[in-house]
Amino acid sequence: METPQKKMYITTAIPYVNGAPHIGNALGYLLADIWTRYQKQNGHEVRFQVGTDEHGNKIAAKAAEQNLTPKAFTDTMYVNFEALMKKVGAQYTDFVRTTDDHHVEAVQYIWKQLKPYIYKSTYSGWYCIGHEAFFTDKEVQATGGVCPDHQAPYQQVSEENYFFKTSAFTDQIKQAINDGTMQIVPEFRKKEFLELIKDGLVDVSVSRPKKNLTWGIPVPDDPEQVMYVWLDALANYITVIGYPDRVQEYTTFWPADVEVIGKDILRFHAGIWPAMLLGIGLQLPRRLLVHGFINVGGAKISKSVGNGIDPNEIIDTYGLDAFRYFFSRHIPTLDDGDFTWEKFENAYNGELGNDLGNLISRVAGMITRYQAGVIGDSNQTEHDMTAYHQAMEALEFNKAIDEVWNMVRSLNQYIDNVKPWEIAKRREQDPEAEAHLSEVLAHCAGALVQIGDLLVPFLPNTAESIHATFESGVVKPLDSVLFPKKYIHTPDPHAAKS
Repeated sequence: METPQKKMYITTAIPYVNGAPHIGNALGYLLADIWTRYQKQNGHEVRFQVGTDEHGNKIAAKAAEQNLTPKAFTDTMYVNFEALMKKVGAQYTDFVRTTDDHHVEAVQYIWKQLKPYIYKSTYSGWYCIGHEAFFTDKEVQATGGVCPDHQAPYQQVSEENYFFKTSAFTDQIKQAINDGTMQIVPEFRKKEFLELIKDGLVDVSVSRPKKNLTWGIPVPDDPEQVMYVWLDALANYITVIGYPDRVQEYTTFWPADVEVIGKDILRFHAGIWPAMLLGIGLQLPRRLLVHGFINVGGAKISKSVGNGIDPNEIIDTYGLDAFRYFFSRHIPTLDDGDFTWEKFENAYNGELGNDLGNLISRVAGMITRYQAGVIGDSNQTEHDMTAYHQAMEALEFNKAIDEVWNMVRSLNQYIDNVKPWEIAKRREQDPEAEAHLSEVLAHCAGALVQIGDLLVPFLPNTAESIHATFESGVVKPLDSVLFPKKYIHTPDPHAAKS
């Protein structure tokens, strides 16, 4: 592990506030939070950024529909994202809105710093309103002229804009990706991105005429142009920790150790963002953790189909740790995953309820019944957790929690094999049975405490319950069942057969 009290920084992509938060946002907050709790557990100080992206035409249009100013509209919308972050248990330290005064001034300062790489030119090309982004002929041809994420045709646009010479940084960015200065995780995403830029990065439009983009940060020294949303949004990762004015603060935490992003915005974070950083003389982020999409029953989530999943509904119905468990273990951290209510409920009842919940109450129950709740001493055989720590360091959180479940299952197996209840029956006749039973139960309690330690980043409430039950040397029985059975989407095996 790193030296104690290393100062670390993790960021999450800032969602656009024109709609309700979705499961992809919740996944990003969850992954960043797992990493944060793990690092804190290992003695590090962590800054954890979240925020909202509040400029652009889509915001202005939504505000106009409701007869609000864009700022008044965003004031009503950003709180939905804030509520979701809190609900998924994200221990963030910094919240940025791109409409904050400090952010706006900092972005104008960044523009001025990038001036040597900014030039004016006429842009003609393809624009996707959904992405608020321009696309190359090659990208448009590859998707048949229709944006696959928004199911809408690209628009042909011609206007005079400012451009940022990202092409000037192609070689530096390629080298940083290849030599691991800026690592893209997983490896296959790195290859995808390098393939995309093999002919070099293309200069990007970083402003639009005010008549075409009304709501955004004005370009310094040119009131007729408004900054394009990506330059403004990407800068948030440094403005929120004090760039450029709070030097001591941002130099302590930058570069970010991990930036959590979805696969659909990799090209902005691995191309434009590093070019901006190089242009203003800052280091590149150390790692980009690129997560995939969540499908529902094998189908892509789409507004028109109405097959979205509301993270609030899951948490309200099954509890926070059930949500965190499924999305950290059953959705691969570094690839697409699949959700169905049946899969979710089976994991909840079978893995959380039976494997772990029953295990905790079984062990607590036996120690209470046979030893008046007193946990004996045992030579602790620490389970080797190298694979767990390697998975955490590699940002493969699903593999790390798999390791914990191997422990949970092997402890259940151990109890079934050793049968403590039978040892308890022999205590009258066998003088060694008492000591043997005490040792067996102490081993079980010790293993559960270790499981609790490993679950801290994933299931913080459950970890706390395990520690409260077994840590003091005397069992403190749980107030309630940890994962009460629920059969909303799956058949109840105990229901009367009609």
